Amino acid sequence: MRRSTKIERAATQAVARRFSATLHEGRGSVDAYLTVAGTRIALLAILVGSPAGRRAQPTKPRLRFDRVALGLVDRLRTALEGTVPEGRTVIVTIAAPIRLASRTTIVLEEKIRKLLATRAAPARLRDTIHGNEIEVHFLKGGTARTAKLIGFVHNPDSDPTLLIDVARSLLARLRPGERATGSRWLVITSKDDPVPIEASRHVCSQLGVSDVFQRTLVVTPAGQVATLRCHRR
Repeated sequence: MRRSTKIERAATQAVARRFSATLHEGRGSVDAYLTVAGTRIALLAILVGSPAGRRAQPTKPRLRFDRVALGLVDRLRTALEGTVPEGRTVIVTIAAPIRLASRTTIVLEEKIRKLLATRAAPARLRDTIHGNEIEVHFLKGGTARTAKLIGFVHNPDSDPTLLIDVARSLLARLRPGERATGSRWLVITSKDDPVPIEASRHVCSQLGVSDVFQRTLVVTPAGQVATLRCHRR
């Protein structure tokens, strides 16, 4: 049985107050249950942010959504999702501008495919392909209803680390074999720093958490609650 942190418990309590709901103790992977207008809702809370010990907060990622950037990610996802093992999720980050997009995609696909076929695959790959700076992260977590591969193209003067941190925290709560029964809400919070709303939205949208959770909420350290719109791309 998972034990919620003090901060996660405070976040679920804030949600209960926001919806004037009755809060009940959770079971298994569920942090708490709400009863809203006679409907029981399971809450899963995650604490996002930089891992302990990191000296400085990573900068906000500045992402690209042009045709070339989206096309590269889509081609990788289509080619590789079927090869990613259950319980694993691949995250690719690429620094813009993308040079030789088609050739880069082919080489990157081959490298990822080979690593996925290796038992002792590294947790992270850093490489430069046709002048493009690339990182590939092989993270644990994910369900049959979430994307197996997601990708972000970012400006060269920004750091994609925050996206990886958010994805790692989220995927740690999404395990294979978990079945969505009834209404489930995802609650995202942080310890002391502002919740990385933009990064959380991008990660949740690409993973497709809206297929798993009926609602995604953000709770600030001050206890304010807001709905996070996560439309799957």
